[in-house]
Amino acid sequence: MELRDIDFLIIGATKSATTWLQQSLQLDPRVYMPDPEIHYFSRYHDRGDPWYLENFNPASPGLVIGEKSNSYLDTPAAAERIHRSLPDVRLVAQLRNPVERAYSDYCMLHRRGEVTADIDRYLDPRHGAGGRFLEGGLYFQQLRRFLDLFPADRMLVLFYEDIRSDAAGQVRDLRRFLTLEENPAFEPVAQRVKDKTKPLVDARLRRLLKPLKPIVAPFRQTKGFEALRSVISDEFKYVPLTRELSARMVGYYETETERLGNLLGRDLGQWLQSVPAVNKRPAT
Repeated sequence: MELRDIDFLIIGATKSATTWLQQSLQLDPRVYMPDPEIHYFSRYHDRGDPWYLENFNPASPGLVIGEKSNSYLDTPAAAERIHRSLPDVRLVAQLRNPVERAYSDYCMLHRRGEVTADIDRYLDPRHGAGGRFLEGGLYFQQLRRFLDLFPADRMLVLFYEDIRSDAAGQVRDLRRFLTLEENPAFEPVAQRVKDKTKPLVDARLRRLLKPLKPIVAPFRQTKGFEALRSVISDEFKYVPLTRELSARMVGYYETETERLGNLLGRDLGQWLQSVPAVNKRPAT
């Protein structure tokens, strides 16, 4: 396999249901995508093209080949690297209300124990500007880097919000962009691909138990293991996103959202409304 065999990349955004897009495409036997995110053009570019290509193992010739790495969209160097290696590749971006996206991303890392419960530290523009969570929603700047290098017809921009109203149409647009033949029987993945409702072992306890993972690995699918896990697990309590914090975040994204709407010819006015106070499991 060679670089020129890669037909498309799903480049982001993080926490915008791109895994749902990927798994919907993988239902088609004519599509090949490796399951894990490779992050070659963002985090591991120094490993070289041979390493990148080792991640692909299509079963037969003639397949439509792609991969998903959400870090490509918000990594400044990724657009140039992709253009240099894959000048004719098709690019797919799926975007989400940047306030909801940032909150969902924060909740994911809080659940993992990688950030604290001090939500203002990460999401309040007065403190967290320049960090992962807020920067991840600067879509106009991110898309502009790609559109400065690739023709507009090589990029498809989709929206998370459209999945709720017409999931099948969302995948239909994606399949058409990838020049896949129409298939009336094809249906997208019907359910969420990531479950955040499952009780979780406390992050501090997980770190203490980490050395034991190789020992207990053979028992993970047993009833005894699940019983023990249920004893030491508990429902994770997410930090609420208040109306006040939401309003500050909307203000932070206001100019960026207006520029994005003009670029794409889409009314994004709903993104400029404060998100209602949230104190529950965020959407994936």
